[in-house]
Amino acid sequence: MAKQQDNSANSVASDLINFLNASPTAFHAVDESKRQLKEAGFEQLSEREDWNLQAGKKYFFTRNYSTIVAFAIGKKYVAGNGFHIVGAHTDSPCLKLKPTSKVTKGGYLEVGVQTYGGGLWHTWFDRDLAVAGRVIIKKVKDGSHSYSHRLVRIHDPIMRIPTLAIHLDRGSDGFKPNTQSHLAPILATSIKDELNRIVNDNDSADNGAQTEANKSTENQKHHSLLLKLLAKEIGCEPDDICDFELQACDTQPSLIAGALKEFIFSGRLDNLCMSFCSLKALIDATSPEGSLDDEVGVRMVALYDHEEVGSNSAQGAGSPVTLDTISRVTNAFCSDIKMLEKIVQKSFLVSADMAHALHPNYMDKHEENHQPKMHGGLVIKHNANQRYATNAITSFIFKEIGKIHQLPIQEFVVRNDMPCGSTIGPILASGVGIRTVDIGAPQLSMHSIREMCAVDDILHSYMHLKAFFMEFSKLDSKLIIDAEV
Repeated sequence: MAKQQDNSANSVASDLINFLNASPTAFHAVDESKRQLKEAGFEQLSEREDWNLQAGKKYFFTRNYSTIVAFAIGKKYVAGNGFHIVGAHTDSPCLKLKPTSKVTKGGYLEVGVQTYGGGLWHTWFDRDLAVAGRVIIKKVKDGSHSYSHRLVRIHDPIMRIPTLAIHLDRGSDGFKPNTQSHLAPILATSIKDELNRIVNDNDSADNGAQTEANKSTENQKHHSLLLKLLAKEIGCEPDDICDFELQACDTQPSLIAGALKEFIFSGRLDNLCMSFCSLKALIDATSPEGSLDDEVGVRMVALYDHEEVGSNSAQGAGSPVTLDTISRVTNAFCSDIKMLEKIVQKSFLVSADMAHALHPNYMDKHEENHQPKMHGGLVIKHNANQRYATNAITSFIFKEIGKIHQLPIQEFVVRNDMPCGSTIGPILASGVGIRTVDIGAPQLSMHSIREMCAVDDILHSYMHLKAFFMEFSKLDSKLIIDAEV
């Protein structure tokens, strides 16, 4: 039995590794999610078009290509029934290229970056970095212009942020980098770039092509060397690049590691781990024949962008995207706009975001009776000041689902003398009015360029979220709170 569970855990963990390695940015995470959903029979919708929906069918849409929402409508669904939602986020702390990234100083070409989210920025030093994101491309056909976005990823390590040698830093009090002055990655030396440019211009002139001096100055905000690398990867000319949203990425792949192969070492576990588990749970809870036959509600996953910076964007959890989805699905079956308030009260949200595992070298950072451990299952997060949206009712529902399926569960409360982080849970609970529980798999090194979690907890997370989709309708029908008993 234990061997069978180990095999299952390794299988799910391997799928997570593939998801992580395919998703260096939020755009790529959405692209990989889209691929998996289409493969599982989900039909893509456009928010710009009318939706013609049917009970028993599965759908998804993207917003800004950095947020993706997928849902499966139960065969017994009627307008007015609830939505059973798992919410996670696609973004992670990172270094994003500035609108003008061209920096030249001290004989080096550097790339100007801005910090995104609350990263442990010292962990970005001395890492082999690449670049990924999306690029806006101009196309010319028959004299007319069209524009499209293309995802791009340079796999080779082309940049690095070197630390200052200890011999030159004797008088400082520890390593405290200035994020404006010290975080610019080195792309190349000026002398090698100039020599490379001369050789390329001579070759272009011999072939009758434009030289660098004769080309458009539209993209002089960025090093021409970087633009050439991007253009080569995309298969276009540098002058076809109109704009981009790019970020620095660690080139070290995600992997299963540890002496007993019990850990996952990776970047972006917060929160692509929960995004993956949510997506896989929805797909596997709706793919088998007849899996939606008795479902009266709508099973839904929403993977939002911009959680790490507060969720206040057109595609963040603070946007209308959740209510938009609920409203549009309902309106496809009934035009009564007064139904929305009832639907929200029948709905439930699992806010899935990674949790803090007990650190063996910093055990005093955890409250004595709330110390989540690796392999211990999903963590329910509590905070009396509503930094997490969990209450007794929502906690009970999630624990009861785990009990039915014999899944382990842990609980977390931050120490009274420490500030508490937050999630999309309170944002959606207060903005939508939906019942919410905050949960997450335990991990170490949160917000580092390289994080770690346990293989077993990937299986626990996937199975618990899958069980939520399968059990919630039945369990909720037995729960009486705001009605007369």
